[in-house]
Order: sequence, then C-alpha cells, then structure tokens
Amino acid sequence: MQSALVYGRIIVRALTGSVAYDASASLEYREQRRRSLRLITASCGFSKDSEAAAAANIASQVFKRYTFGDDACFVAKYKEKDVLGVADGVGGWRDYGVDPSQFPSQLMKACERIVKSGRFVSDSPTSLLSGSYEELMNNKTPLIGSSTACIIVFDNARHTLYSANLGDSGFLVVRGGRVVHRSEEQQHYFNTPFQLSIAPPDLNSVLSDRPESASSASFPVKEGDMILMATDGLFDNMPEGMILKELAKIKDTTLASSIQEAVNSIAERARDLAYDPNYMSPFAQNARANGMDFLGGKPDDITVLLSSVICEEEDTDT
Repeated sequence: MQSALVYGRIIVRALTGSVAYDASASLEYREQRRRSLRLITASCGFSKDSEAAAAANIASQVFKRYTFGDDACFVAKYKEKDVLGVADGVGGWRDYGVDPSQFPSQLMKACERIVKSGRFVSDSPTSLLSGSYEELMNNKTPLIGSSTACIIVFDNARHTLYSANLGDSGFLVVRGGRVVHRSEEQQHYFNTPFQLSIAPPDLNSVLSDRPESASSASFPVKEGDMILMATDGLFDNMPEGMILKELAKIKDTTLASSIQEAVNSIAERARDLAYDPNYMSPFAQNARANGMDFLGGKPDDITVLLSSVICEEEDTDT
C-alpha cells in the first residue's frame, strides 16, 4: 500500500510540473538521435595542359579521378566520418626539374591512408594534414615540392563539419540556394598562397608554411546542404553566383548520378571560362585590384568535389 501511495504522489507531481520532464526519454527525441547524415560525393577535374585533348575526347577527361594535372584529391570514409581533401601543386618546381604533381598526390594519398587506418582526430583535420606532411618529410628520400591543401571531416552523428584550409583552395556550404559557410583563403600576397613545402637542403628561398597555420573551423550541417570543395582553378574562374546557378539545376540531391552531372557541368564551365580572353574572371578582378592590367580567365588545373548531405536512418534494432 505504501508503494502505491508513493507512486501516486510521483504521478501527481509530474502532472503538476513538480517533476522535471526528461526529454531524452521521449519518442521524438529518440527518433531524432537515430537520424544519421552522410555524404554523397562526386569528383571531376581537368589539367590545364589538356585543353586540346579535352576538346578531342571530353569524356576521358571528365571522369578521371583523383589527379588532374598538378592537382590531387581524395575521398575516404572511416566509420561515421566522411573525409575529403584537395591539394594544388606549385608549378614553379618544373624550373628545378621536379614534377610538381607528385607532392600534392602523395600528400593526399597519405591523408587517405591515415583516415582509413582510423589514426586521426575527427574534429581536428589540421592534425590529419600535419601527420600526412610529417609522413612525407620522414620518407627515406624526402619528396620535393609544394602544395596548398584543404581538408574537411564530416561527423555523420554530430552533423558537424570540421575543416582545415591552407592556401587558396577551399570549400563552400550551400543551403537553400545561398552560401552559409565558406573557408578562409590564405595569401602571403597576390597569387602567392600559403603552402606546404619540402625543399632540397641547399635551396633556402622556398616559401614554406606549417600545417598548424591552416585556417580551421567547425560548422553545423543540415540535411539537404551541398558542400563544394575545389582548388583555385575553379574559384579563379567562376564567381559564387555562377556556381550557385549550376547547383540550382540539380533536380534530386539524393541521387549520385545527379551530383556527378552537376560537378561535371561546373568543372567544364570553369575550364571553358579559363580560356576566354575577354572574360572578366574573379582572378582578373583581383589582379586589377592589385594594380595589374589583366583580362580573361586563368588557365589552371581544376579539381572539384561536390557532396550532398543526405539522411541515413540508423538501424533501430541497435
């Protein structure tokens, strides 16, 4: 009888507001916590030296993955983490007989290896970049070269995007047709971005920044968001407004084929504009702002990764 009375008093207190309501026990809360987001990602790019080849055989250029001229990229997943990266090699190394595509390519491959092994901190992509850079430096034969780099880690469960950007590659988060978050560009001065470098011991004039100098941020992501990551070959030739118009053409953001079509269209449009001598490109505008008489697009390697944030229900039996 006493236990029944105690139970009755608890019910009365709950009804009168004396007992705090536990939101975590509600069905609505549990359903919300079950919702996990993930990325659908597609890639596309062009080498700046492949204009004639692309004109003759566009398909073989559009669908080449992970290496575009001196650019490189990677897409990897570990448990509930989607990780993407792009890197842009410094072409000036050709003057020293060095292939500038090797450094960014190996940097991105090192990032991918670390991600797939799980040896990274999801909310610190800067540490991932640092670990990959150190791996290259500790090679028995250090890999000579320089590169910008941008890495994002999307935590599916926390619905949070973590980023590290060193240089003038970068990314946009688009929601409802507008840019709600963007990376911070890093330049020492016009057309001289922050960059990671490994130089021969006898070459002291090479510009080199530390991975820890990367601009880092976190941002809450929602279902339906689009994340566009690219090297400067895109951003120097296509303003944000033009990119948004291309993204607005996507009919179904949950279909991988739709995302691939969109990223192909964006990369191809950027390549065409890069070779337009009468186009007032973003690069031309920045050049004029820095006192240079420049008109036209900027021929460059172009790498674009496009991701759609979709909902993936977790297994309710777990």
